[in-house]
Amino acid sequence: MSEAIRVTIWNENRHETREERVRAIYPQGIHGAIAEGISGDFVIRTATMDEPEQGLPEDVLDATDVLVWWGHIGHRDLSEELADRVAARVRQGMGLIALHSSHYSKPFKRLMGTSCSLLYRDVAEKERLWVTAPAHPIVAGIGPYFELPHEEMYGEFFDIPSPDEVVLTGWFEGGNVFRSGCTFTRGMGKIFYFQPGHQLYPTYYDSNVRRVISNAINWAAPVRRPALQFGKSVPALEPLSVEGE
Repeated sequence: MSEAIRVTIWNENRHETREERVRAIYPQGIHGAIAEGISGDFVIRTATMDEPEQGLPEDVLDATDVLVWWGHIGHRDLSEELADRVAARVRQGMGLIALHSSHYSKPFKRLMGTSCSLLYRDVAEKERLWVTAPAHPIVAGIGPYFELPHEEMYGEFFDIPSPDEVVLTGWFEGGNVFRSGCTFTRGMGKIFYFQPGHQLYPTYYDSNVRRVISNAINWAAPVRRPALQFGKSVPALEPLSVEGE
């Protein structure tokens, strides 16, 4: 029997505490809506930036299999030390689901090594998300496409390294397109970037969005295996015909 996946949903929680119009959409915070909507064999905890150690002390990170991240106006407030720890944990095997404006978060930019810049426009336009890797487990149960009536436009060019796969491609009413669902591997860790999720729209109540996030958590969960070994390997695995050191 497989073990439950330990999920931490981290949210900077700035808009919800400062803006009534956002609080009206997400009264329990964006993290609360995501936690309520995902389904699977998960043990879920939530964390926010205003908690001790910005919500992610070492013991919490060490007990996290998959970290779901939402940030926007608080990127600069995240400590450099915590950004380094999150990136290191991903390389060690922790999964990372970076949502919406988390493309500019410190951990994601460290893991990508690029500016992660893009075009944007917020006029509440329709978005159609096309499945462009139909065999990928992240889009299991999703049809050829799904639509969101209102979203912030993110457009190409998106300055990221070439993804392992582009699972979803977004088209916006204004004509722009975007690599809206991208996978990456860094060390032992798997990363999924998922574009929808502007704070002024009820995106995280959408059933397709919730399914994609749930699927992504299952996909990004670490493989259970002994820690990798590096460095000098003595003795040799097979007899040597020459003397070693």
